[in-house]
Amino acid sequence: MPLPEAIIAVVAPFRPLFTAPTWRKLMTLLMGTLLAHGRRTVCSVLRFSGEQMNENWSTYHQVRGRARWSPLAASQCQISKRGNYRDSALSSRKRAVSSSGLRWIVMAVVVTPPWTTQCWAVPFLVVLSTTPAFSEAAGKRHKTIAMWAGQMVSAVHRWLPDREICVVGDGAYNCLVLGVHCTHRQVTLITPCQFDSVEACTTPSGGIAHQGWQAAGGRQTIAPARSHPH
Repeated sequence: MPLPEAIIAVVAPFRPLFTAPTWRKLMTLLMGTLLAHGRRTVCSVLRFSGEQMNENWSTYHQVRGRARWSPLAASQCQISKRGNYRDSALSSRKRAVSSSGLRWIVMAVVVTPPWTTQCWAVPFLVVLSTTPAFSEAAGKRHKTIAMWAGQMVSAVHRWLPDREICVVGDGAYNCLVLGVHCTHRQVTLITPCQFDSVEACTTPSGGIAHQGWQAAGGRQTIAPARSHPH
């Protein structure tokens, strides 16, 4: 059972890292993983991929352990997209720690399964946020986290136009542009905000030109600390 061209285009960069027999087995496992229901074990994957009559199932179990391929080389295929980002788990208000890696933007829906009282965050949309250097080298327009998040919000709003949507994010999404984007689509955005931050209206267009430094913002609004006193 051949894979669709869209999936082959994604996994094609990893083809030189495997021998021909291992690559064929890997494509069979990948197709079965996409089609399988329930637990995605090797046996279940082979049944859904049409290999239930194959007598050499052990060779598929050996793809991870004994087949000739390098996990290190496979991980290095994504090194060009790596960057140094602020590590939220290790950083604090007084100490910022950056870590090298890939920055994934994950959108998840919060649900409560019937067999537990705890809420689960189930991911359903993932986007890789690249560095400005990678975007420039690839000849593409760089997109910030706010821009990617705005596109993800637009996609969910387009899929569910009649549902009330509330998006919760950390301080990386505390951006005025993203807030305005969500407001236009009637999506609620909840992010941390410092109560001593300075907020201002947008700069009015037109007006009388004057010499000197142009204003970056318009009239200053009420600070959160004053609008929400303790």
